[in-house]
Amino acid sequence: MMVKLELYRVFKEVAEAGNISVAAKNLYISQSAVSQSIKQLETALQARLFSRSPRGVSLTGEGRMLYDYVRSALGLLATGEDKLSQAQQLLLGTLVIGASDTVTGQFLTPYLDMFHRRHPGIRLKIVSGRSAKVLSLLKSGAVDIAFASTPTDREHLETWPCFPTHSVFVAGSGYDCDFEHVYSRREIAAFPLILLERKASSRGFLEQDFLHCGVTLNPEIELSSRSLLVTLAKIGLGVAGVTLEFVQDALDAGDIRLLKTNFTIPARSVEMCTLLNVAPTAAAGAFMEMVKDGTGK
Repeated sequence: MMVKLELYRVFKEVAEAGNISVAAKNLYISQSAVSQSIKQLETALQARLFSRSPRGVSLTGEGRMLYDYVRSALGLLATGEDKLSQAQQLLLGTLVIGASDTVTGQFLTPYLDMFHRRHPGIRLKIVSGRSAKVLSLLKSGAVDIAFASTPTDREHLETWPCFPTHSVFVAGSGYDCDFEHVYSRREIAAFPLILLERKASSRGFLEQDFLHCGVTLNPEIELSSRSLLVTLAKIGLGVAGVTLEFVQDALDAGDIRLLKTNFTIPARSVEMCTLLNVAPTAAAGAFMEMVKDGTGK
């Protein structure tokens, strides 16, 4: 049995007013409508909820028991509606973003700062992970927005390109190589290579590009941290395959230098991803607009 919510609203108002006419005035409906609603509720529940007297109405024992639950339930509904309204107005809520530490540090930080200052009531949660992980979290609903490198499976995604990325090779400024020489793929592969671990999408992309040209990469050092690529290259342990946009500061500082090549690896891009045909939350929508507009830059 499902009783209409409006009947409970009328019941609560009558119980608190103790008078049909006062309840009708508070509800902006007629006295007959109030009486009819109470009659419908009593019939549906097969219980007498009010005792009538010339002075008004009062709850019966069954009515008092029901009233406690109705008051609590309607109070929770009102709170829920209020919370929803606040979330829609960006006064409270949670925004969960999936991104790698590098993307967060190199790209998202100013946007996160601006969003937090504009909407301090929204709790920001960052889930760290490589592209495959954050896209999996997005598809499962665990994050609202994912930032990933050139997603291959776009069937269920809405994407927005944020910035391009380019794979290059670097070495410490004192490394024993000729920085003026233009290296071929085979010459690059012959160096002691420092690369990200195989599960990194950029590593897989790099290897596939070399394999397509008949060259296999066999790194001497494999790392999970992009920053360590620069650190180990800087101290002369080998030539590192890196993303240009993520090592620009180290290049500008002279800690590492680019190796010239006679080939160019196709560019990729970091893209902002959401689920296709799934409306974003108000917070996610506001953050996405900031990224699209470049507001945080």
